Amino acid sequence: METLATDPGFIDSGVYLRLGLIVEGKIRLKKPPTLLSRLASSLERSLLLHDESPPEFQHSAVTVFDGRSPPEITISDYLDRIFIYSRCSPSCFVAAYIYILQFLDVTRAHLTPLNVHRLVVTSVMLAAKVFDDRYYNNAYYARVGGVSTRELNRLEMKLLFALDFKLQVDPHTFHAHCCQLEKQNSDGIQIEWPIKEACRLDKETWRKSTPESVCSQTTAR
Repeated sequence: METLATDPGFIDSGVYLRLGLIVEGKIRLKKPPTLLSRLASSLERSLLLHDESPPEFQHSAVTVFDGRSPPEITISDYLDRIFIYSRCSPSCFVAAYIYILQFLDVTRAHLTPLNVHRLVVTSVMLAAKVFDDRYYNNAYYARVGGVSTRELNRLEMKLLFALDFKLQVDPHTFHAHCCQLEKQNSDGIQIEWPIKEACRLDKETWRKSTPESVCSQTTAR
């Protein structure tokens, strides 16, 4: 199955090249593409805007994606980790971003430090199943994302029903979101959320550990 950004002749292929969605010779990327830093910046800005809004506008629907406390790992490092270990195509992260926005719109929820990580790993996993020829199973993604397999299965079903099982992304929507992400500051906004209860893993441990060596409950608390 072809990923959405592989047609250089569609609309403006320049944005795909700049984000790292198109690689010359179709060589597998050895490091995270620029897209991930732009996506991290976009998600972090959404969190910052939510935190700075008046209290009366901060209340939102509580979803199954909300944990008791936020993970310590930053969004940027979390995205890099998923990319490195899942080996999914970069296009999956754009599709995942679209899924997240659609979920928030349907549920009237807001992106918060309590739900962003689990929304990300669930959305990327679904996107890989739709757009990639090969993908890992839920148990593997659970280890990569720091949740139990049972929890990830539940999150997957919740997201599927919220999106009405409509996971296909048309090329124009894909391109529009790529253009939107390209405008994000590549430096992002580094936000750290301390968590005392989650395995006590620091950022470097999370990033370098293999999926098998990471506590499976970090983001599920």
